[in-house]
Amino acid sequence: MTSAADIAAPWFVYLLECRDGSLYTGITTDVARRYAQHVAGKGARYTRSRPPVRLLGQFPHPDRASASRAEHAIKQLRPEQKRALCAGT
Repeated sequence: MTSAADIAAPWFVYLLECRDGSLYTGITTDVARRYAQHVAGKGARYTRSRPPVRLLGQFPHPDRASASRAEHAIKQLRPEQKRALCAGT
């Protein structure tokens, strides 16, 4: 038997590079849609004042709880560590 959790869309942690060089980390089920929202100024308050210039990375997670934990852990990293994570090093 298939449960709702089995057919639910995966969640993603994503990292954006903003125009001022800063990095933004968030979670979503649709990275392309969420990126478009950030670019249009309809995303998070942070990216409204610092528009994103590119998507640095995205990491899939099976559920929201897992993605939220990963987001929190990534937010604790220094910017150079976040960039290395996205570069796969």
